[in-house]
Amino acid sequence: MWRLKIAEGGADPWLPTKNAHVGRQVWEFDAAADDPDALAAVDAARREFTARRHQLKHSADLPCGIQLAKENPLKLDLPAIKLGENEDVTEEAVSTTLKRALSTFSTLQAHDGHWPGDYGGPIMLLEH
Repeated sequence: MWRLKIAEGGADPWLPTKNAHVGRQVWEFDAAADDPDALAAVDAARREFTARRHQLKHSADLPCGIQLAKENPLKLDLPAIKLGENEDVTEEAVSTTLKRALSTFSTLQAHDGHWPGDYGGPIMLLEH
């Protein structure tokens, strides 16, 4: 199974660097991966990508998201707020919803503080 290594640095004789590659993202194959749940999730993401590859050209970061969600499990004890069509939006509803969103988004954050993605170029701003 492929794993994303983030900000581990290290010496590489083929790539000169001034900071030992700190902050670099590298995908490495882990032949010893034996977590059946993770393997099943990645396989499902692979099938989903294959099925939709003509409509959605990128992987939607699913392999990376699966790995980070396992490393940063979501600790959420806030209820979901569902407002009816004619209900007023209260400060409590907004606050709870924002806390849930931040908690969910922090699950996808790497240990060094950034949010890795499958494409870091400016075209991603035009695709969505």
